[in-house]
Amino acid sequence: MKALVYQGPGKKALIDHAKPEIKEPTDAIVKMSHTTICGTDLHILKGDLPSCVPGRILGHEGIGVVDSVGAAVTAFKVGDRVMVSCISACGTCEYCRRLMYSHCTTGGWILGNTIDGTQAEFVRTPHANLSLYNIPEGVSDDAMVMLSDILPTAFECGVLNGRIEPGSTVAIVGAGPIGLSALLSAQFYSPAEIIMIDLDDNRLAVAKSLGATAVINSADGKAVEALMKLTNQRGVDTAIEAVGLPATFELCEKLVATGGHLANIGVHGTKVTLHLESLWDRNLMITTRLVDTVSTPMLLRTLVAKRIDPTKLITHHFKLDAILDAYETFGNAAKTKALKVIIEA
Repeated sequence: MKALVYQGPGKKALIDHAKPEIKEPTDAIVKMSHTTICGTDLHILKGDLPSCVPGRILGHEGIGVVDSVGAAVTAFKVGDRVMVSCISACGTCEYCRRLMYSHCTTGGWILGNTIDGTQAEFVRTPHANLSLYNIPEGVSDDAMVMLSDILPTAFECGVLNGRIEPGSTVAIVGAGPIGLSALLSAQFYSPAEIIMIDLDDNRLAVAKSLGATAVINSADGKAVEALMKLTNQRGVDTAIEAVGLPATFELCEKLVATGGHLANIGVHGTKVTLHLESLWDRNLMITTRLVDTVSTPMLLRTLVAKRIDPTKLITHHFKLDAILDAYETFGNAAKTKALKVIIEA
């Protein structure tokens, strides 16, 4: 089969690879029809995640058709159309019982990280009973791909951890796909203001079209001053970091109001300075999280009801044969105006 393989920092290749086989009775093999590229894949390619070693098939999102199942898989059968969750969960370990599926002792975020992932013609999905979802009628393939990771990640790590409430003020730093997904799902809670901050005017225009009440281009280094002017020098109740860089996290530290929440979504590959000299007395809550996908069933219902449309974040489609072009497009978003790219078999 064809597969996109990580070959070390800065290196990747589309190669012929052996088709995966059932290893455990709880496994399923899924023939992929659609996948995508995540910002985390770019972090892997930069060498930020040493858990992903050369030779690994990348990708942790997508949909397809069940090709085979292990003896213990009872929720799915061959031929079912399914979404592959980015998180694999056994459902019985200590962390799963606490609904922290991302830290499942035999699962978690393993696809495209510590085991082969979804950017291939076939993928082995451990703990299939809890880690696959049937695709309902009336929901587009593209929307289901977005439910694999980006929607629950933005909602759980940003919106829920950020404790967004009706009438609150929110700043989202980073208007890429994950930040824009946070923008979409934040509107479930009717905040009074959602201010998007980014360096890219195109992405800020998209944010405005998706419901941002104000946008700030931070290229001039004056984002703090601009936001304070918008909030009467108060700051925001919730600041969401959706980039994964020291500068953007430290920007959030300056934006959040006393008593507020700083919710980190970004994947950080280098150390960040926590300025406790200015934060120690501010009654703040700072949260980090890896998505647990506990919200996936609820988000799926919102897709069925057409209460949210993540396909608005999709800008490009490619065939698997052209996945290297897809990476080039996604990795040069400022030039290509790419947001989310979909890769079809």
